Amino acid sequence: MGVTPLHALAIFAAGIAAGTINTVVGSGTLITFPTLLAFGYAPVIANVTNAVGLVPGSASGAYGYRRELRGQRRRAVPLLIASALGAVVGAVLLLSLPASAFKAIVPVFVGAALLLILVQPRLMRRLEGKRRVAHEHPGGPATAGSLITGVYGGYFGAAQGILLFAMLGLTVDDELQRINALKVLLGGLNNLVAGVIFVFAAHVAWAAAGMIAAGSLVGGVLGARWGRRLSPTALRVVIVIVGVVAIVRLV
Repeated sequence: MGVTPLHALAIFAAGIAAGTINTVVGSGTLITFPTLLAFGYAPVIANVTNAVGLVPGSASGAYGYRRELRGQRRRAVPLLIASALGAVVGAVLLLSLPASAFKAIVPVFVGAALLLILVQPRLMRRLEGKRRVAHEHPGGPATAGSLITGVYGGYFGAAQGILLFAMLGLTVDDELQRINALKVLLGGLNNLVAGVIFVFAAHVAWAAAGMIAAGSLVGGVLGARWGRRLSPTALRVVIVIVGVVAIVRLV
């Protein structure tokens, strides 16, 4: 499928928005995935292309949070391994199951992701009240949670960041900004592993992936530097509107 200059600009802008939102909140796929659907890409191709395109944004977002990631190496390693394994399972499921199964289940995933977006303020308040002393080593629940969210992220990934943040907030004792930095790192590796599999085993719309990649790279930097200043309410409104459009498009 050819990409017109107008389409390329729209996909690039969606990539910027997704890279920013993924770093700050963790639901940027709800911007880029519906954008690709709107331009006529099949759901599985749109999902694969989106996953590959968002890898640079995840990397730039993690780099932007490097200060908050300091001292978390021993904690992060087992969680990263679990997230990577989950990504492999999720990506294999996506490529093995019929495209009709993905098209049928994704509206449910998007709807669940939108629900998470709406309840996020209450979730943040609950997590804010449980800050304690940081623990260096994660427990079994955190590792298992990384594996489960990794499978989800490898298969689809919308709102994976919110799931990760909730899971880490309930299983890791640390400041929220350091937890968010760990969330960005885990989600980024998950996206990278799934993206590598898709490059070799799936059909990627490379022109669109390139536009998303360029935009998400910029968005990741913006999210790490200035994203915390964005109005959470405005972000949620935009994501919910775009997500509803995606559900309508899929159904």
